[in-house]
Amino acid sequence: MNKKELVTSIAEKVGLSKIQAGLVIDAFISSVIATLKEGGSVRIPGFGSFEVMRREASKGVNPLTREVIDIPARNVPKFKPGNFLKESVNNAET
Repeated sequence: MNKKELVTSIAEKVGLSKIQAGLVIDAFISSVIATLKEGGSVRIPGFGSFEVMRREASKGVNPLTREVIDIPARNVPKFKPGNFLKESVNNAET
């Protein structure tokens, strides 16, 4: 599912226009990003949580040249699924 399909799905389920549903999704995304930038976390019970993890500097190898490179420290977003989401996906018919 891409963003356009998500907007359509939410618009139909909630009874909003596609424009309104798109604005809701954009607001959700920008709110999550702003919270993570501030060092906070976003927890949605049953769905999961978003947080920022610190990845320390390390050494790596360029696979083409085999040259050792320095990989700088950085912050990375992390998503941990909630129990309801995990159980729903696990019980899905395949």
